[in-house]
Amino acid sequence: MRHLKAFHIFHVAASSPSLSEAANRLNITHGAVSKQIKVLEGYLGHSLFYKQGRHLYLTQEGELLKQHTQAAFSALEDGVGQLMQNQQQCLEISCEPTLTMRWLMPRLADFHNEVEGADIRLSTAGGAVTLGTTGLSLAIRRDDFRVEYDYNTFNLVDEWVGPVFSPDYWQQVKHDLSGIKRLHSQTRQSAWDDWINASGQHGLVGNSHQSFAHFYFCFQAAVDGLGAALGSYPLVVDDIKRGNLVAPFGFIRSGHKYILLSQKRTPSDLEYRFSQWLQGCLADCVPTENEVAGLTI
Repeated sequence: MRHLKAFHIFHVAASSPSLSEAANRLNITHGAVSKQIKVLEGYLGHSLFYKQGRHLYLTQEGELLKQHTQAAFSALEDGVGQLMQNQQQCLEISCEPTLTMRWLMPRLADFHNEVEGADIRLSTAGGAVTLGTTGLSLAIRRDDFRVEYDYNTFNLVDEWVGPVFSPDYWQQVKHDLSGIKRLHSQTRQSAWDDWINASGQHGLVGNSHQSFAHFYFCFQAAVDGLGAALGSYPLVVDDIKRGNLVAPFGFIRSGHKYILLSQKRTPSDLEYRFSQWLQGCLADCVPTENEVAGLTI
């Protein structure tokens, strides 16, 4: 087919909020995106976008073409993904970095005991993901982003959050909460403010702060007694059970969920068995009534 590259660029641009975002996703310049769209418009004899203010919108012809490119490229991605999966005979899974290290990896041995010889390969990432053509079969995510493709989405578990402290650090600050140092992750800057507003615990935590690049650094700092981290329950449950962390303010629902993304095709046996195992494990990973209530402060 002529202009297949232009059709692909249109396909990405049509599902992006702007041409600049499409250029970022394609790793090309904004000008290159515009040029290929103009080539395609000339070939088809129709305008595909129109400008209103600072925003671009699809024309009627553009909306129609989008339906067909969506079907075509989805089918292509499914086919390539299936071929790669059959060739590799393994399961490539993308998972949130901190969830991978603090929850999934410690439990993978249980899955391998259930499915002897299973070849599970993990990569860490958060947010938007492309399955199939990248070799990835499944993605485990927190639902705080827009899913750009038509994937199956399975709800794994509601997210519960609450501040966690090392036992020694909590003993130091529990009688003067103004002395609490809040540990932040640069990947989720508003986590503490979101919890404070949702829990109504205004003024109960101090104004001293320290920021880290990722949540797993926050939790290690909390275990080391450097401050309090705002913990999602699956990320802290093991340290709570070991006595390395306490959650005196308990846990509340954040309004988000952990989800599993997969392609809309018949799953391989390994995909199916891993998905069932994962859903069962995470569905049970919720705080008890006592953990929700927290300690008597």
